[in-house]
Amino acid sequence: MQLTKYNHATVVLEQDGASLVIDPGSFTPESADLVARATVVLVTHEHADHFAVDAIRAGLERSADVVVHGPASVVEQLGDHDGRVRTVAAGDTVEVGPFRARVFGEEHAVIHRDIPTIANVGYLVNDAVFHPGDAYLVPDVPVRTLLVPTSGPWAKTGEGVDYVRAVAPERVVQIHELLLSEGGQEMNVRMFGTEGLGGVPASILPVGSSIEV
Repeated sequence: MQLTKYNHATVVLEQDGASLVIDPGSFTPESADLVARATVVLVTHEHADHFAVDAIRAGLERSADVVVHGPASVVEQLGDHDGRVRTVAAGDTVEVGPFRARVFGEEHAVIHRDIPTIANVGYLVNDAVFHPGDAYLVPDVPVRTLLVPTSGPWAKTGEGVDYVRAVAPERVVQIHELLLSEGGQEMNVRMFGTEGLGGVPASILPVGSSIEV
């Protein structure tokens, strides 16, 4: 597969002419276009930086073929769209075209004790790439490429290091970085990397860049 990084939490996986979009959010100006061109869209949770409601609706209206999967709160906000918006939870498997996505996890990481937690799931696509949304979800299965969130009101570098160690992927790619300066992003990647505490190859993938996974 080819993985392309977009703003913040949005990534696109492509294989055999099909496209899988994860978390087309409000920080990604191309979200509606990505959805309209997609074979399948996966949403981890309902926060706007992962779930641009109007953009996803626009993409659904432009394409009669795309299907969207997410927690129940996502489906409630989007509507059914003739069965093309579907609820997923931990333990489910989504199979569309060349993609097979296993669903893990239940809840968003704690932001503050005064803020209720919400549903959050992670997706392991083709047993190769794991996107955890906004949580340090450990899927307890082998992961080749782990997408690690590095900024946000809930994210902590030390917990991120422990997360990388717990998952033990073959490599790490930083996501969810928009709140960090360039120096902050580089610091986190060093901490996760082979010369830091994570012990695996870690990289910053510039927006618009692609890698094979």
